[in-house]
Amino acid sequence: MLLTVIAIVAAYWLIRPAPPTTITIASGSKGSTFRITAEKYQKILARKGVTLKILPTEGSFDNLKKLNDPTIPVDVGFVQGGLSGGMELDKLVSLGSLFHEPLFLFYHSNAPVTLLSEFDGKRIAIGPEGSGTHALAMILLKANGIEPTGSTVLINVGGEEAAQALISGKIDAAFLMGDSATPPVIRKLLSATGIGLLNFVQADAYARRYPYLYKVNLPMGAFDFGKNVPPQDVSLIAPTVELVARESLHPALSDLLIETAREVHGGAKLLQHAGEFPAPLEHEYRISADARRYYTSGKSFFYRYLPFWLASLVDRLLVVVVPIVVLLIPGLKLVPALYNWRIRSRINRWYGILINLERDMLAQPSPDEREELLKKFDIIEANVNKMKIPLAYTEQFYVLRDHIDFVRHQYSKATA
Repeated sequence: MLLTVIAIVAAYWLIRPAPPTTITIASGSKGSTFRITAEKYQKILARKGVTLKILPTEGSFDNLKKLNDPTIPVDVGFVQGGLSGGMELDKLVSLGSLFHEPLFLFYHSNAPVTLLSEFDGKRIAIGPEGSGTHALAMILLKANGIEPTGSTVLINVGGEEAAQALISGKIDAAFLMGDSATPPVIRKLLSATGIGLLNFVQADAYARRYPYLYKVNLPMGAFDFGKNVPPQDVSLIAPTVELVARESLHPALSDLLIETAREVHGGAKLLQHAGEFPAPLEHEYRISADARRYYTSGKSFFYRYLPFWLASLVDRLLVVVVPIVVLLIPGLKLVPALYNWRIRSRINRWYGILINLERDMLAQPSPDEREELLKKFDIIEANVNKMKIPLAYTEQFYVLRDHIDFVRHQYSKATA
């Protein structure tokens, strides 16, 4: 029983606490794809009894910085690939890739543009600072020899503001992605007169150079069959967006978030097949052990069949039940044997004293010593009579008393 108590205390000490019922996600700007996705997560998690707080941000890069800052209360966030730079990522893990986030480069289509380098010297909106759009645009422009200090004017705006500036002619081109632009803005520019969408003819090369980029195909007519928008297939480049979490995230919440991601991202969409996402694709962030286990074997038994709060409770109670089963039940089987040994040892102790006394008698003691030995018989008999013996052991008790009388009688005969 003592071992069982120690095991239970140790289990309570070592076990992770119950999963919190409130978590915070770093999303994106208002109306962005990231923000819309976070709102979907919020509704699904509410059905499971978990409150999801949405933290508005500037986008992917801002999300990554917040996740990497322990002073900011945030648990998970949407982060596109290729943004880590020189950041320390030891405390961050990925719960899986969620979807491809294509990069759209819209421009005034007075003349066809086929290469990114042709925008040298132009006015380009590259998304707000802190967004994944801004970070990826800077990487691609630099790869094409376009530097911020050169003749090209780089403007840190995105979304609706960038779209309006492009349509009105205030800028020549605009990079747009889901972390800083809404789907309606993308549709608006695709159908706008005089605005073209860059076909990344070098998409394969970009994907080879930057492992976090993928080539995706936007089919002809994908946005509008009747107006045939876009008018031809367009090659785009797209990083994957990952659900990045702090490594301290509770395993139960990890499972719940991946399950939510499957509900939101698991179907067929414009740029993906059904069941393609979420997926444990490892890039800059290591896949967490809990996420890898989920992708391999799914949810644990209790979380599969019970409500989240009840599964969490049962899961924790098992930590108490297991030590009881492992230690207490086998221990209880030993109790009768220990009890039997304890009673027999009390009886056997007097047998040991009686044997020693009998040996002293056989050594031909002097008259004074004989008197002393007889007194010892009286002491032994008195102490034995005071013993409290369970009824199940009375036979052994009376046998002991008979043996005491037998040795006394033998001694009396020898000295008569």
